[in-house]
Amino acid sequence: MRAAVFVEPGKIQLQEKRIPDVGPNDALLKVTTTTICGTDVHILKGEYPVERGLTIGHEPVGVIHRLGSGVKGYQEGQRVIAGAITPSGWSNACLCGKCSQDGAGTKHGWRPMGGWRFGNTIDGCQAEYVLVPDALANLAPVPDALTDEQVLMCPDIMSTGFSGAESGEVRIGDTVAVFAQGPIGLCATAGARLMGATTLIAVDRVPERLAIAKRLGATHVVDFSKVNPVEEIMRLTDGRGCDVAIEALGTQTTFESALRVLRPGGTLSSLGVYSTDLKIPYDAFSAGLGDHKIVTTLCPGGKERMRRLMEVIASGRADLTAMVTHRFSLDRIEEAYDLFSHQRDGVLKVALTP
Repeated sequence: MRAAVFVEPGKIQLQEKRIPDVGPNDALLKVTTTTICGTDVHILKGEYPVERGLTIGHEPVGVIHRLGSGVKGYQEGQRVIAGAITPSGWSNACLCGKCSQDGAGTKHGWRPMGGWRFGNTIDGCQAEYVLVPDALANLAPVPDALTDEQVLMCPDIMSTGFSGAESGEVRIGDTVAVFAQGPIGLCATAGARLMGATTLIAVDRVPERLAIAKRLGATHVVDFSKVNPVEEIMRLTDGRGCDVAIEALGTQTTFESALRVLRPGGTLSSLGVYSTDLKIPYDAFSAGLGDHKIVTTLCPGGKERMRRLMEVIASGRADLTAMVTHRFSLDRIEEAYDLFSHQRDGVLKVALTP
C-alpha cells in the first residue's frame, strides 16, 4: 500500500509499505478520506519527535476491510470512523474517564498522551489502509446520510475544539473568547455556542477565518493585526472580562492574552500544542490569588465520543464542511503538506483521498 511516511525533519514522503496484519482485537480500514493536522506539521518540522519510517496521520474515515476474530457487532464493508485517540477501554486511565491518557499495559495504567497512537506510536491514517487497535472501543459507524467530508472533522479537530469549551465549563450566558481561529479554534467557537455562550468573541487576523467564525456563532470578531486584542475584549465586555478564554494556537502570546482577558475566577482552557516553556505573568495571574483556573485538554476519543459528534452533525447543530478548503489525492501528499504547512491560498483543512 502507499503511505505518507516521516523520513526526517522537513521530509514526509509517499512510500510503499506492507498492508498490516490483523490481530484478534483489530480492524483493518480501507481509508476513503483523511486529512492533515497541525500536529502533523509539528512532526514534519521535527518539533514533535516520532520514529523515522512511521506513517503519519490520525483522522480516518473509511470502510472496514478486515475484522479481527474477537471484533463482534461490525461487518466488513461498513463505513466507520475512528478517533484520533484510540483508547484501550480497560486501563486505569480509561476507567477513570481519561481515555486520552491511556496507559494500557503500564504498571499504574496511566501514560501522558498514551491514547494518541495513530501517527505517534503506531502507523497512522495517511495511507490506503490503517490498522485500528482495540476496535471494539474505537469503531463508530457512520450514518448513511452523512458524507465523508461531513464527518471528517469528528476524529480530531471537532472533538478537540468542543473539548476546549467542555473543559472550560462554558455555561449558559457566559462570555467566551477564543484565541486563534484555525481549525481547532473554529471548532472551539462552535462548541462554545452549543454550550450556551451568549457573548462569543473570536480572535484572529485572517478575514476568511473570522467570517467562518461568525457563521459558527461568534457574536464579535477581533482582528489582532488592527487592534490590541486584550484591550478590545475588555472594551467589549465593559471592563468585566471573560468567564472563559480558550487558547487554540500554542504560543506564549495567545496564552498570555487569554489569561489577561479573564475575569477573577475565570477559566483559561488551553488546547494549543506548545513548543517552548510558558511563563505566567505575575500581574495577569493576580499573584496566584485571582481564583483563576487553567485547564488543558487532549482530544477525547473512543467510539461513543465519535457517535455523539456525528449526532451533532446529523442534527444540523453544527456544519463544519466549510472548513475543507482544498482537496488532494494521496499521490499529491507532499504538495498538500507544502500548502498546509505554509498556510497558503486560504487553506483551513485539506481532504485527502487515497
